[in-house]
Amino acid sequence: MSRRLTISTLLDAKPDLVWQHVNTPRLHQYVARPFLSFTPVEPSVWPKVWDDGDYLASMKLGGALPIGRQTISISRPAPEGSSRFLRDNGHSPSIKRWDHLITIRPEGQAAYYEDQLDLDAGLRTPLVAAFSKRFYTHRQARWRELVSKSFDYGRV
Repeated sequence: MSRRLTISTLLDAKPDLVWQHVNTPRLHQYVARPFLSFTPVEPSVWPKVWDDGDYLASMKLGGALPIGRQTISISRPAPEGSSRFLRDNGHSPSIKRWDHLITIRPEGQAAYYEDQLDLDAGLRTPLVAAFSKRFYTHRQARWRELVSKSFDYGRV
């Protein structure tokens, strides 16, 4: 059983700047909080910029409740026209497929940003899909907040 979610927003920032930030674990940490937090397991520290490859992370709901480990599997599919992509084709023991594709493209002077998620969590897929929709809506709100603060992360 699989499900696809697509959620998008416009970010009042140059697409190149959005692309620069989307390629960092720092951004990933910022937009996930306080909904979820990720702690690196392997390697034991996040890189400054995502390299293509696998990263094992432990996750906490609300920063406190451990909910397991997730493999974050980063790649960058080839651009299509002015669209650029970052992909996390991850998985965990309880989620068979977590294929998250981020799309960034110019939209006038702004950046169109899209999260597309294909997931398969077996019988739990409807529940995980509902949780994921709320999570990605939260992430995009955090993105807009960060842009409005001129990418001032504060303490992450």
